[in-house]
Amino acid sequence: MNEKFLYARKAYKHAMSSTSLPSSGKPLKLRINRDSEGYLSLVTESGEIYRCPICGNDRFVYNYERGEVVCIVCGAVVQEQLLDLGPEWRAFTSEEKGQRARTGAPLTRLISEALTTVIDWRDKDVSGRELDIKRKLEVIRLRKWQTRARVQTSYERNFIQAAQELERLKSSMGVPRPCVEQALEIYRQALEKELVRGRSVEAMAAAALYMACRMMRMPRPLDELVRYTKASRREVARCYRLLLRELNVKVPISDPVLYISRIAEQLKLSGEVVKAAIDILQRAKKAGITAGKDPAGLAAAAVYIASLMHGDNRTQKDFAVAAGVTEVTVRNRYKELAKALNIKVPVK
Repeated sequence: MNEKFLYARKAYKHAMSSTSLPSSGKPLKLRINRDSEGYLSLVTESGEIYRCPICGNDRFVYNYERGEVVCIVCGAVVQEQLLDLGPEWRAFTSEEKGQRARTGAPLTRLISEALTTVIDWRDKDVSGRELDIKRKLEVIRLRKWQTRARVQTSYERNFIQAAQELERLKSSMGVPRPCVEQALEIYRQALEKELVRGRSVEAMAAAALYMACRMMRMPRPLDELVRYTKASRREVARCYRLLLRELNVKVPISDPVLYISRIAEQLKLSGEVVKAAIDILQRAKKAGITAGKDPAGLAAAAVYIASLMHGDNRTQKDFAVAAGVTEVTVRNRYKELAKALNIKVPVK
């Protein structure tokens, strides 16, 4: 049952009733429950069922236009001048509630710059006109002090740089927002343990994003991540191993099945090919031949076999480029899967 706390200045109002307000004059607080039929029942602060003072009935209805609770038997108004503290909209599913709600927790992790506005670098007023020289100097001075007030410690300055780098990687790679949020949490833990000291922000942010994508079961190849950052692959890999060793986080082993949809999307393959590739990898897991193998290479080989079985004769190079591996890796994994699972691949 839905519960709302409603307040009233009068306990009830009826033409033939002589009941008066409590001597204190304070609002009477009742908890209102709604049953499956839509009727209301009132419960006092002491837990007792509130009954109509006229007929003794304990079921009521709510008049939304007047803000009154009315007895369904005799029509007595038992509460008036109600203040409904709930929302003015209705939602029947959790998705509708999330879309219509205008309050709640912030959508992103709050950092120091998220709570302040930023003075624009363009020296123009609200109408778009250029400021005079005296006003420009004043705006420059205000912008400088605003930057100093917003970022006061090296911790905040470093965290803001990492957040900006992660936003840039998100825009370049198309990484979902939850992965960026998880990467910010990983980077914050690294800052608290002073793991960032002596290392570049770009490398640590890229390593945190790589770890977050794996934790959220949306893995991205390390080579793809390195293409969008200034740090080298060796430096990012070293920072990732450091985070994995020092932080108390559990990173699951990458599942080759998670790479199939991405490869199929790039090559515009059909759903039958994707389904067949997933079946091949599941059979390979049961046979125990996926341990120690690159998941991207296994996924590319499975999709390659499935496409051949469905008459899509593309080259191994196409699948290698889509998965971010070499042709040799695809060829070797393809031979291993076909031999171990006894798959009859049609000849081109």
